[in-house]
Amino acid sequence: MREVLIIGLGQLGRVFAGGLLRTGCCVIPVNRGDDMMALANAHPKPDLVLVAVAEPDLHNVLAALPAAWNSRVALIQNELLPSDWEKHGLENPTVISVWFEKKKGTDAKPLISSPVAGPGAGMLVQALSSIDIPAREIESGDELLYELVRKNVYILTTNIAGLKTGGTVSELWQLHQDFARQVADEVMDIQDWLTGARHDREKLIVGMLEAFDGDPDHGCTGRSAPARLARALEHADSAKLEVPILRALRQ
Repeated sequence: MREVLIIGLGQLGRVFAGGLLRTGCCVIPVNRGDDMMALANAHPKPDLVLVAVAEPDLHNVLAALPAAWNSRVALIQNELLPSDWEKHGLENPTVISVWFEKKKGTDAKPLISSPVAGPGAGMLVQALSSIDIPAREIESGDELLYELVRKNVYILTTNIAGLKTGGTVSELWQLHQDFARQVADEVMDIQDWLTGARHDREKLIVGMLEAFDGDPDHGCTGRSAPARLARALEHADSAKLEVPILRALRQ
């Protein structure tokens, strides 16, 4: 039987746990405060270690991760880029760009198919497909980087622009397209700096609009929107980027 440890059993972690259980995996939960070294001694060679904690907790978890699990890690966080795992010495993790929403008391709602890359991609595609969540396997490297940046552009643009406009993603594009593009352009400036690469901006906009079409009534903002703006401005300050639209929103 395949063995999967899941670090963090929040809304997303429970979705993955359900799919993995349905495909016959043995799922071992790792909760906050659990002794990961003791768990690594008991489970030194799992098929996958899925890190399903919130974005602010990611680096603390990866820093404390037992070395025996390093080659078995899978990551699902928003605002994720290769530098996030490379700084912890993870060379080829399984990475999924999650394109479904799960809120308390509701079923998971897919927007578009979630792309997955890395050694455990097939396992996660199978798990999600078993619970009717579309997912697809992609290549690591440039293809994965595009997908991560696309998700970042989507979530940062909608959250940050929504601080001013409110409403849904379809309303953002129909009623405030020029403003949304200005926000997206500054978000892409930051993504270029974070990745050290110049990305195809029109391709990213088209990719963002595909997600808009997947759930036109998706709300732009949530509780995390102010924190996302603050993180974006921290990156902009480090990169010495002007980003006047984002700075005006902070005011």
